[in-house]
Amino acid sequence: MNLVGLDVAGWMKAEFADTELGDRRRTKRLEKMAVGLAKNPRGAIHGSLPTWAESKAAYRLLNQPKVTHSSVLATHLTRTRARCQANAEVLLVEDTTSLNYNTHVATQGLGRIGDDRSQGLHLHTTLALAVNAWSKNHEPQVSALGLFAQHCWARTMPTIGVGQEKKQARFRRARESERWAAALDKQGGPPLGVRWTFVADREADVYEALQKCKALDTDFIIRANQARALETQAGSVFAAAAAAPVWGRYAINLRARQGQKARCAQIEVRAVSVRLSGPYRPGGCLKPLAVNLVAAHEIEAPADVAEPISWVLLTSWPITDFAAALRIIKAYAGRWLIEEFHKALKSGADVERSQLKEVQRLMPLIGILSVVAVWLLNLKLPAQTTPDLPLGPDALPPEALEVLAQTNARPPEGWTCLTVLVSIAKLGGFLGRKHDGAPGWQSIWRGWQRLALITEGIRLARAWDAKCG
Repeated sequence: MNLVGLDVAGWMKAEFADTELGDRRRTKRLEKMAVGLAKNPRGAIHGSLPTWAESKAAYRLLNQPKVTHSSVLATHLTRTRARCQANAEVLLVEDTTSLNYNTHVATQGLGRIGDDRSQGLHLHTTLALAVNAWSKNHEPQVSALGLFAQHCWARTMPTIGVGQEKKQARFRRARESERWAAALDKQGGPPLGVRWTFVADREADVYEALQKCKALDTDFIIRANQARALETQAGSVFAAAAAAPVWGRYAINLRARQGQKARCAQIEVRAVSVRLSGPYRPGGCLKPLAVNLVAAHEIEAPADVAEPISWVLLTSWPITDFAAALRIIKAYAGRWLIEEFHKALKSGADVERSQLKEVQRLMPLIGILSVVAVWLLNLKLPAQTTPDLPLGPDALPPEALEVLAQTNARPPEGWTCLTVLVSIAKLGGFLGRKHDGAPGWQSIWRGWQRLALITEGIRLARAWDAKCG
């Protein structure tokens, strides 16, 4: 095991190196600013960078016309896409979130979010996850490669009332739904021998997105939202999934949520191949499309469960047997990591705390903090995906291992991904009880900050002793 994710300075420098901003000095300033924000991610620049001089330099950098959201992310996106081409199997998980700046009354250029009575920005991200292995339970063991694409915008168009716009007029204008799978337009499909799979929730059930994936040799797993008609049979995709034969059942342990107790859910799996009828668009109907349907439906759910699990997935993955269908379901379930990314961006990097007064300056900061959020997300993944992998010789400085051994005791089984990250998390407040599971990125991050401070103190003390001796 090599915990390169813990080297935040090295990660941030590499992801922003050689960024083209019109002046090499700006690139160096961007690298330094990114490292500072990652070491102390508090959203607001003046609360993250150590001195007023560095904060002032960061404000000047963000005020440059060539420093935009797309320009600061260019090197990271290029590096991420290169990593995607070098991995045999990659999940491209896509979702949209809103960033709330409702209390920032002085910020200019914000748009509508939520119920249109709040202001902020929308952020659409494609997160690249490498599938390193599959578990015995057919769950993908993944690591975050980085941002494959990201789009940030302010929604400024007036709200269009329901029924006031005709369907043909809607399809003739630019629509926000066109963002789904748009990242594939710029990058194209995967190289020979590599499988990319576009994974998204119900909002991505857009026929053009399915077509785009097919045209670019990119697989897809999308939760169905539209009752799409079938080409050769009556009914919709939902009716076809409900009538499909049962392929098997499996159990999944669900954690307690607000208003809902923890439970062991019994999931029934069905699968069938169909051909979608092409929907009408101005100029004619689109071509039919062959897809596979995989349905996961919770049976015998407790009476107090408001929403039992019920998914119908549209996919291009083959459905040869129950194990293949189960992999499709588990791969879709892996999309929760982009929700974790949003949580890391908002709670870990504190992106919504920024007090910048212009959107043109705020957007590049969002791009930088998004890379920080990827790094934060990667803190927790080794403990979940490869818990028993032994610690490599260069994974941590020897002083850090000394601290962990003194504060938590060396585990009998030796240092592994799980034991070392649990020990670090305990420094950040993680209790590590038997029923607690793997630590989250927040406790690992707090523990790592404390461990780094103690380790640096040991180094300084030893250097002082050597000098005095």
